[in-house]
Amino acid sequence: MALEQGASEHIDGPVGIVTGASRGLGLALTRALVERGYTLVVDARGADALESAVADLEGVVAIAGDVADPDHRRALVEAAGGRIDLLVNNAGILGPSPQPPLAAYPLATLADVYEVNVLAPLALFQEALPRLAPGAVVIDVTSDAAVEPYEGWGGYGSAKAALEQLTAILAAEHPELRVYAVDPGDMQTQTYQAAFPGEDISDLPLPEASVPGLLELVEGTLPSGRYRARDLVAVDA
Repeated sequence: MALEQGASEHIDGPVGIVTGASRGLGLALTRALVERGYTLVVDARGADALESAVADLEGVVAIAGDVADPDHRRALVEAAGGRIDLLVNNAGILGPSPQPPLAAYPLATLADVYEVNVLAPLALFQEALPRLAPGAVVIDVTSDAAVEPYEGWGGYGSAKAALEQLTAILAAEHPELRVYAVDPGDMQTQTYQAAFPGEDISDLPLPEASVPGLLELVEGTLPSGRYRARDLVAVDA
C-alpha cells in the first residue's frame, strides 16, 4: 500500500512519517496518531515484525528498510505524497551490548551508530523538507544520555548529543517549522534491555507512558526546543 504522488494534498487529515515503528515508542505513537486521524508512513528494519505490528491499523503504509539507506528514505517520503505534516525520527541503534568504554570503542562500529542516530535523521529531514507543510512538526527522539555523561554510554550518548545540536540548529534555520528534540525517559523497550543485559527492567514505565507528552508537542503550540516527554504531561495535568 502506498499513497499516490501528491495524494496527501487531498487527504482530509494530517500526514506523517514515523520511523522505528514496529515496537516500543514508535508503535505506541503510531497507534495514538492513527486514533487522531493521521495517515502515516512507517518503517522498521524487520519486514515481518513491522507488518504484524500495524496490520490492524487503518491508513498506515508500512515500508521495511534501514533509515541509513538513501533509497529507503526516498521511498518513505515518496509514499507520504505531496504534503507532510509530521516527521518523527524515532529509529536508532544502541551499538554493542554491553557497551564498551570510549577508549576501547571500535571506530567502525561507532561510525555505524552515528550513521543511524545522527546522519539518517538529518538526511530524512533533507529529503522531506520540500514537502513539509508550513507549521509542520519534526520530532527527533533523544535521550538523557545526550546530556548526562554516563560511564559506558559514550557511543550512544555522544550520538544523541550530536542529534540534539543538529535539531537545535534546524529549529533556528527553519522558524516556519516546529522542531523538537524529545527525551521520552526510561522505558521497557528492547533497546533499554540491551543496554542492561540480564537486568530486570519490569519496573520501568511502558512506552505508552511517554506518548501523551509527544502528542502535546504534535497537537500543541510549544516553541521549538528540547523537551522531556513526561514533564509535558505533568505540566499539562
